[in-house]
Amino acid sequence: MLEIKDFRKHKDLTSEQQEELEACLLKTSQEDHVPCASAPAIAESLVIPAAEICKTANKLNIRIKKCLLGCF
Repeated sequence: MLEIKDFRKHKDLTSEQQEELEACLLKTSQEDHVPCASAPAIAESLVIPAAEICKTANKLNIRIKKCLLGCF
């Protein structure tokens, strides 16, 4: 039987990483929106999975415009 891997399962961020990500999203957001093109750059700069951007943006009620990740 074929096993499907769930790529959403990964290690949780440390509290420091989470705080840094929240600050970065709040700084980047304009009118509670962040351009999707910014998401991969943020993930890369903080060395975190892109899925964390979606999860944290939802938590902060920030929407990603024209999302290429299919999160919004």
